[in-house]
Amino acid sequence: MVRRIAGDDDLAKDYAQEAWIRAIRALPSFRGDARFSTWLHRIAVNAALQAVRKEKTRKKREAPLPEVVAVPPDMGDTLMARKLEVAMANLPDGMRKVLILHDVEGYTHEEIGKALGVTSGTSKSQLFKARAKMRLMLKGHEKRPEEVEAWSV
Repeated sequence: MVRRIAGDDDLAKDYAQEAWIRAIRALPSFRGDARFSTWLHRIAVNAALQAVRKEKTRKKREAPLPEVVAVPPDMGDTLMARKLEVAMANLPDGMRKVLILHDVEGYTHEEIGKALGVTSGTSKSQLFKARAKMRLMLKGHEKRPEEVEAWSV
C-alpha cells in the first residue's frame, strides 16, 4: 500500500521506515479494538499520505532553476577601464611611470626614485600631480559612457 501511495520504491522505503517508527512509538497506546494488522496498516497509510503532502508543499515553495543563467555584461567596468587607459595615456611620461609604479605595482617612493633616477621627493610630487590630473580627467565621467569616444580623439 505504501509503495502505491509513494509511486517510487525508494520513497516507499522511506515512508515505510517512518511508519515503523510511528508504530513503535504508538505501541503503548494500541487498545486492541481492531486487529494489529489493521492498526499498523492505518499508521503506514497515514505516514505515507502525510509525507506526500509535505513533498507537495515543499515543491510548491521551490522554483525550478533555469539550466543556463544569462549574466548581462557589466559595461560599467569595461567603460571605466577604457576611461582609465585613455586618461593614463594622456599623463606626462614621468607622472604616468610614478603612478603605475606606486599605485599599481606597490613600490615605495625610495624604490621609484632609484629606478627612475630621481629623488623620493620628486616621486612624491609626481604622484600627487598625476593623481590630481587623473581626477580632473575622470571628473564627471563616471556615468556618461558616450564621452569615452571623445577622449580617444
